[in-house]
Amino acid sequence: MKITVINGTEKHGVTYKLKENFLECFKDKAEITEYYLPKDCPSFCVGCTSCFMNGENTCKDYTYVNAIEKSLLEADLIVMASPAYVMHATGAMKALLDHFGYRWMPHRPAPEMFSKRAVIITQCLGAGAKSTAKDIKHSLSWWGISKIGVFSGALMGDIIWDKLSEKKRKKLTNKINKLARKFSKINYKKHAHTKLITKIKFSLCRLIQKKVKKSGVDSLDCDYWQEHGWLDKNRP
Repeated sequence: MKITVINGTEKHGVTYKLKENFLECFKDKAEITEYYLPKDCPSFCVGCTSCFMNGENTCKDYTYVNAIEKSLLEADLIVMASPAYVMHATGAMKALLDHFGYRWMPHRPAPEMFSKRAVIITQCLGAGAKSTAKDIKHSLSWWGISKIGVFSGALMGDIIWDKLSEKKRKKLTNKINKLARKFSKINYKKHAHTKLITKIKFSLCRLIQKKVKKSGVDSLDCDYWQEHGWLDKNRP
């Protein structure tokens, strides 16, 4: 199997430690590819809308974004790891997710995403882990991913792993290992189950694209849906 990991920071802190613990269950049976932000995608989306209007290959950051997307599409499991910065995902993680706006369901979702699994790993000193996970999960779900596991933890002591109490380190480790065991037991040769909410989102977006087609407006998104047969009976 293949795992693609997106690290929301280059810092090797608590989130990195938890992510490494999670991956330990897969080291002997998975090909793991990791990206570290902002190094592997250093530029912000500037909202030029060129990806929507003219195609993703016209993005000024296409070289970075395309390399990461190729890895995401090939992966059986996607792992998104980000500490909480002011109660949200890191700026670098948000910048990457912005680049994939064209892959949201109302636009040009990748068929491969509907069969994938994903895990979000985040932590914070006190509050903010849940809102950080929500930031990332929002994008993943609109990409079409239904099976999303979430690890969130509050340190409630220090932001340095070795300075945390042994009790706290053990609690966090046990929790991340439990999630890792759950996902390591999955048969990745089988597609993930598509939840009803994902099907509803897709159906609503399909109605929008059908109206666009009926209006005769020139639309790259509508052409994409038509090419995949989604305006007819085909489904991803």
